[in-house]
Amino acid sequence: MSLTIDQIVEETRSLPHDVVAEIVDRILLTMHGGQEPAQASAWSSTVQRRVAEIRSGQVQGIPGEVTAAKIRKIVGR
Repeated sequence: MSLTIDQIVEETRSLPHDVVAEIVDRILLTMHGGQEPAQASAWSSTVQRRVAEIRSGQVQGIPGEVTAAKIRKIVGR
Protein backbone atom coordinates (compact mmCIF):
# COMPACT_ATOMS: atom_id res chain seq x y z
CA MET A 1 0.00 0.00 0.00
CA SER A 2 1.41 3.39 -1.00
CA LEU A 3 0.96 6.45 1.17
CA THR A 4 -0.17 9.73 -0.32
CA ILE A 5 1.89 12.87 0.18
CA ASP A 6 -0.76 14.19 2.57
CA GLN A 7 -0.57 10.98 4.61
CA ILE A 8 3.21 11.19 4.81
CA VAL A 9 3.07 14.82 5.92
CA GLU A 10 0.43 13.96 8.53
CA GLU A 11 2.59 11.13 9.86
CA THR A 12 5.52 13.51 10.34
CA ARG A 13 3.45 15.76 12.59
CA SER A 14 3.76 13.25 15.43
CA LEU A 15 7.52 12.81 15.03
CA PRO A 16 10.21 14.80 16.87
CA HIS A 17 11.62 17.70 14.85
CA ASP A 18 15.08 16.16 14.66
CA VAL A 19 13.64 12.98 13.13
CA VAL A 20 11.73 15.00 10.52
CA ALA A 21 14.89 16.97 9.74
CA GLU A 22 16.79 13.71 9.24
CA ILE A 23 14.08 12.41 6.88
CA VAL A 24 14.17 15.61 4.82
CA ASP A 25 17.96 15.55 4.77
CA ARG A 26 18.02 11.97 3.52
CA ILE A 27 15.45 12.71 0.81
CA LEU A 28 17.43 15.72 -0.41
CA LEU A 29 20.68 13.78 -0.41
CA THR A 30 19.04 10.99 -2.38
CA MET A 31 17.68 13.46 -4.93
CA HIS A 32 20.74 15.69 -5.25
CA GLY A 33 23.68 13.50 -4.32
CA GLY A 34 25.83 13.40 -1.26
CA GLN A 35 28.18 15.89 0.29
CA GLU A 36 31.90 15.76 0.79
CA PRO A 37 32.73 14.99 4.43
CA ALA A 38 34.30 18.44 4.93
CA GLN A 39 31.18 20.15 3.58
CA ALA A 40 28.89 18.02 5.74
CA SER A 41 30.97 18.81 8.84
CA ALA A 42 31.00 22.55 8.11
CA TRP A 43 27.25 22.58 7.45
CA SER A 44 26.57 20.63 10.66
CA SER A 45 28.66 23.10 12.67
CA THR A 46 26.83 26.05 11.14
CA VAL A 47 23.41 24.53 11.85
CA GLN A 48 24.32 23.72 15.45
CA ARG A 49 25.63 27.26 15.99
CA ARG A 50 22.50 28.83 14.49
CA VAL A 51 20.17 26.64 16.56
CA ALA A 52 22.10 27.60 19.71
CA GLU A 53 21.79 31.30 18.78
CA ILE A 54 18.04 31.00 18.36
CA ARG A 55 17.53 28.95 21.53
CA SER A 56 19.61 31.39 23.59
CA GLY A 57 17.63 34.36 22.27
CA GLN A 58 20.74 35.88 20.70
CA VAL A 59 18.91 35.98 17.37
CA GLN A 60 15.24 35.75 16.49
CA GLY A 61 13.97 33.37 13.84
CA ILE A 62 11.78 34.42 10.94
CA PRO A 63 8.48 32.52 10.73
CA GLY A 64 8.23 30.18 7.76
CA GLU A 65 5.07 31.90 6.56
CA VAL A 66 6.90 35.22 6.30
CA THR A 67 9.77 33.65 4.38
CA ALA A 68 7.38 31.78 2.07
CA ALA A 69 5.49 35.01 1.33
CA LYS A 70 8.76 36.75 0.41
CA ILE A 71 9.72 33.88 -1.89
CA ARG A 72 6.28 33.93 -3.59
CA LYS A 73 6.63 37.69 -4.12
CA ILE A 74 10.10 37.25 -5.66
CA VAL A 75 9.03 34.47 -8.02
CA GLY A 76 5.77 36.19 -8.87
CA ARG A 77 3.23 33.79 -7.41
